[in-house]
Amino acid sequence: MWTTIILIILAIIVLWLIVAYNRFIRLRKRTDEAWSDIDVQLKRRHDLIPNLVETVKGYATHERELFEKVTEARAKAISASGTAQKAQAENMLSGALKSLFAVAENYPQLRASENFSKLQEELADTENKIQAARRFYNGNVRDLNTALEVFPSNIVAKIFSFKSAEFFQLEGEEERKPVEVKF
Repeated sequence: MWTTIILIILAIIVLWLIVAYNRFIRLRKRTDEAWSDIDVQLKRRHDLIPNLVETVKGYATHERELFEKVTEARAKAISASGTAQKAQAENMLSGALKSLFAVAENYPQLRASENFSKLQEELADTENKIQAARRFYNGNVRDLNTALEVFPSNIVAKIFSFKSAEFFQLEGEEERKPVEVKF
């Protein structure tokens, strides 16, 4: 009889370990998928920027330093790896884009350009999608990190070396402001 009780307890523990392990795998995969969604939107943003810069260049030829700043920020954002480095690079790119739009405000013909307007709309749409992807990613990171810390699942996490994920955060107050797009 004691043997049966011990076997039942061991079976329950093994089943619990399997369920907890599989839960961590699902949470990690969802977090990876959410990061991939952010990456897709950031690539879309990176692809729009050269067209936007070229459009503004045609009207504001003396703003060379700004164009270089935007191009450099884009290059850093593309080459960044890891959540923290990518977030920092994207924050720099957002700041450079704000400067670009501020310069565009000084050129009424540019604002009236259909090409520029379409690029602004695309960029605004992309910024909204990036924001939604960040929220989705951060929600998955929250779920994963919570599961890693709560008892008793934290025991399974330590046994199988599951690691917490970093949130995709905006750093300063300036980066928290949306990219301003005026028509």
